[in-house]
Amino acid sequence: MARAAVIQSFYASSIYQKFRSNIILERCVPVDVDGVLVSGLICERCNKLLASKGDVTLHHTCELTVHNVSDAMISLNPDKVELICRDCHDIEHERFGRSKGKQVFIVYGPPCSGKGDYVYQNKKRNDLIVCLDSLFEAITGLPRYDKPDNMLSNVRGVYNLLIDQVKTRYGRWQTAWIVGGFADKYKREKLADDLGAELVYCECNEDDARSRILNDDRRRNMEIEYNKYIDDWFNKYRE
Repeated sequence: MARAAVIQSFYASSIYQKFRSNIILERCVPVDVDGVLVSGLICERCNKLLASKGDVTLHHTCELTVHNVSDAMISLNPDKVELICRDCHDIEHERFGRSKGKQVFIVYGPPCSGKGDYVYQNKKRNDLIVCLDSLFEAITGLPRYDKPDNMLSNVRGVYNLLIDQVKTRYGRWQTAWIVGGFADKYKREKLADDLGAELVYCECNEDDARSRILNDDRRRNMEIEYNKYIDDWFNKYRE
């Protein structure tokens, strides 16, 4: 069954309708209308008073998919839904020409500083990740961090194309994460200016970076190479 049909079937189910009704009932609050307190609903995004239950959208903060819709801890979890108005819901999904505006983050720092972990902990389903390590892995089919020099021009070509798409805001992604070392302050700040990006620094000192090599099965066999990367990064880095 197609994704749309699976999700629509869930929304039409009696168990979801009961869940929706309970959430609406639980989140009704006293509202002052012309000096009279009545029970009403407030949009949890824009704080607008909702005229009727029909104006309420129950928005799942974790987007429902065919893989998680059957997981009640996601699809029927009160902590994972917001009561919002239709306008805010349209903006959330960028419908009818409405847009939240795209965000761009440059996540930088020394090798082994946890840049990838930071991105994967914060990204959402419709986000774009631009990372040379990931591109090498995707294009070559080789294990992560095995990056043959003769493939660099191809990987760089794809990387530069994606950077241009971020710059022009091409596509329907919501947030773009640019991941790299970016030790050179001038190049880092110029890229941030070109992309309209916010800089996010993953702090890590030299000793911690070197110790993390030994704790990572994927990097341990490349200890010599990674120690050189670490030396090079800290020699170039300027705040």
